[in-house]
Amino acid sequence: MLYQFEFRTYQRKFKRPLQTSHGIWEIRLGIILKLTDENGQFGWGEIAPLSWFGSESFEQALDFCNSLPANISSETIFSISAELPACQFGFESALSNEDNEEENNRYSGLLPAGETALSAVQMLWKQGYRTFKWKIGVIEQELNVFQQLVKAMDNLGDREKALLRLDANGGLNYSQAETWLKTCDNVLEIPNFSVKIEFLEQPLPVTQFEEMLELSAAYATPIALDESVANLDRIQECYDQGWRGIFVIKPAIAGSPSQLRKFCQTHNIDAVFSSVFETQIGRQAALNLATELFPNSRALGFGTDCWFDENQETW
Repeated sequence: MLYQFEFRTYQRKFKRPLQTSHGIWEIRLGIILKLTDENGQFGWGEIAPLSWFGSESFEQALDFCNSLPANISSETIFSISAELPACQFGFESALSNEDNEEENNRYSGLLPAGETALSAVQMLWKQGYRTFKWKIGVIEQELNVFQQLVKAMDNLGDREKALLRLDANGGLNYSQAETWLKTCDNVLEIPNFSVKIEFLEQPLPVTQFEEMLELSAAYATPIALDESVANLDRIQECYDQGWRGIFVIKPAIAGSPSQLRKFCQTHNIDAVFSSVFETQIGRQAALNLATELFPNSRALGFGTDCWFDENQETW
């Protein structure tokens, strides 16, 4: 079948710049797709690249869209190169065009870096979040803030269970990773404590896979791979090399949804699906895939709405 193809770019400014291990992120760039079939039925898709995480760049995605004719076939869509994983996701999502309810999903709320997390966790708690994610480094001050944060979480819920995910974005060395893992293990041993460290995410750079395997075996706090499993090829590679810990999967940059679905249905993996700050279009497609493959699993890493103004249009 042939589809009429339309697209437009968007820019979404963060309410406050997002601090990442790759620098300050101020504006989310992406592309919204519209595919209309011969019967006038249409579907939406989104290309939300994250080049510093392993996907194509925004410019490469835009060049690809500009290279396509006004009418494209499903064969063209399913033959998009794996070097354009965000494009694969966007075009295949526009073909499926499912729109399911989100009301039964549990989400992880993203806390700002540093001491600001102490006030933010209280606001997110009031909004119903019980799983939180906080980006970390190794400085002494941050370890102190961590202790304050888990105590604040323990005090919030009157012994209601709360989970905290720590994300190092591959920015630690081996010794620093051990410091954080020991600190997390100590929290796990506190009697009658309502806060659990769910996992430490990507403590070491992608090149230190074997070291992360060692750390995973040495400490009680689980380790989750994120940057190491940025796309489907990397997910397969880490699985083949023996990783049986947690996989953080970002559907919008992982590649072909149909191929990701096949992998997850074939292999019994422990996965967390996570956002790349896409719009509602990409978010819905990613959530559809997550809830299909891992219903009632870990909280989804899509608690990102508060980082943008609600009235920002994308089409």
